[in-house]
Parts: sequence; structure tokens; C-alpha cells
Amino acid sequence: MTTIRWTDADIPDQTGRVAVVTGANTGIGLTTARALAAHGATVVLAVRDVTKGAAAVAQIVAAVPTADVSVQQLDLGSLASIRAAAEALRSAHPTIDLLINNAGVMYPPLSRTADGFELQLGTNHFGHFALTGLLLDGLLAAPGSRVVTVSSVGHRIRAAIHFDDLQSERSYDRTAAYGQAKLANLMFTYELQRRLAATGAGTTALAAHPGVAATELGRNSPGALRAALRLLTPLLQTPEMGALPTLRAATDPTATGGQYYGPNGLGEARGYPVVVRSSPQSYDTALQSRLWAVSEELTDVRFVGLDPKASVQP
Repeated sequence: MTTIRWTDADIPDQTGRVAVVTGANTGIGLTTARALAAHGATVVLAVRDVTKGAAAVAQIVAAVPTADVSVQQLDLGSLASIRAAAEALRSAHPTIDLLINNAGVMYPPLSRTADGFELQLGTNHFGHFALTGLLLDGLLAAPGSRVVTVSSVGHRIRAAIHFDDLQSERSYDRTAAYGQAKLANLMFTYELQRRLAATGAGTTALAAHPGVAATELGRNSPGALRAALRLLTPLLQTPEMGALPTLRAATDPTATGGQYYGPNGLGEARGYPVVVRSSPQSYDTALQSRLWAVSEELTDVRFVGLDPKASVQP
């Protein structure tokens, strides 16, 4: 298996494995789901809009006639929806081999989830935190299962966990809020891996980022940035290339818990997937533990059985 030019051709056979991919009706999530289905996985597209999800299923089946793919309604901006989706997934799939926490929002005007969370932190982090916790039993029951959470180079840009104003009630900056959410994705991954390792679980947690990819994610960007992205589209990662870090984290037999995959090019903007380093603050274990405690409190989801005093480094 190559290490420098790893592609979807390097994905091992996924027959018999169940993969749940959030936000899989478009962009990198759709590409990820299609690649997993092409290699034999049973894939569930966990999406907010089931009509768009059905269209994505049709698109995948057109490309992969043997695909075993279905849709599950999931609104990551609603804890009630997350609980309902998790219950349905547990009923349909007693074991889950891959949970790909891919869905996200970027740079919207100040908005709130159904539970009052700032939209970017609520969707990108709290939603995936809750979903992972509610599906934990099924993941732990599947040998070699993985949780892959998609972060961003944006976790380095004006990013910090603002515990004194997590929900942007005093002030809101869309760029800083996105950076906070993507930093939270990494801190969640590292803390989850530490707790899993301490219990000897066969499940591992990894993270990935797509570089700078040409997807719909930037549709809420300020006008000047949106115009610049349109001009730069020929230089951006395609969704197919942008999905490779996620796919490698999810399927490469050599990948290990706590690793973070991204493109190998200049500034990690584009290229083939390799293990990369995240920002120094993302590895702060005290902040990780604090964010975990706050996330449990706000979502009312507990990862039962995982040791909160684990000390294995990511």
C-alpha cells in the first residue's frame, strides 16, 4: 500500500462493514459514502433533508449498481433529532464499524440550533459529540471500529474554546466561531481516543481534514471570500481528493487512534492524505477534558464506561 500517493484504490475490501456518514448528500460526505459503498460497505447517509438524501442514494447507485446504501434523517442542530436517529440506527444496525462525523456548517450569520447553541459549535461539535455517545455501544461491539471526525485548517484561524462565551451571546464573529468549532472537533477526537485506549476498547478515534476543497460548505462565506473562492476553484481540491484524508483515516489498516490526516501539499491545502499535526492548543489535555465535561453537561449525553481519568496521549 502506498503512503505518499494514497488513493481510493488503496481502500481495503469493506464487505460486511456498516458505515454511517453524516452530511453525505453532497460534497465530501457524498464522495466518502460512494467510495465506501464501492468497496462493499453497507452505508447509511445520515442527512437533514431526506429528499436530498434519496437523490444522493440514486447518484451512488447509478455509479455503483451493487451499492448497499440507505438514508437516515438526522438534524445535528436538534438533540431530539439526534436521539431519534441514534435509536433508529441502533435498531437497524446493532454494530457500527465506521462513524464518519462529516457534516458541518461554515460562516453563517449568527444563528441558533433548536437547543439554543451557536449554530457552528452546535452542529459541528455538540451534534457529533451527542451522536457518537449515543452510538457508542454499537461501535464498541464492532471489532476494529473507528470514529472519524472531520476538522479543518480553520481550526488554526483565530481559534480558541471560549468557555466564557461558548454560545457567542456577548459577541459573534463567524470566522472565530468556525475556528472554535473545528478546534473542538480535534479536542473531542483526542479526548475520545484517550478514553477508549484507557479502557482497552477495540474502537479508535481519528480526525481528518480535506484541505481547501471546492464544495458547497463555503456558501455562507462573506461576499469577498466567496468571490475569491470562485476564482480559485481550479486550484482547489476536488471533492474526490478532499475525501481521501477521511477515507484513509477510516480504512487504512496502518492508521492508529489519535492520528490526524490531511493533504501533503503546501500548507495542507491540497495533495494526497498523510498524517499531519494539528495546532499546539488542540493537544492541551486540560482543555480537552474541560470541553468534554461541558459537552456532556450541555447535551446530557454520557459516554458510559469510558475512563475520565485516562492519560494516554493522542
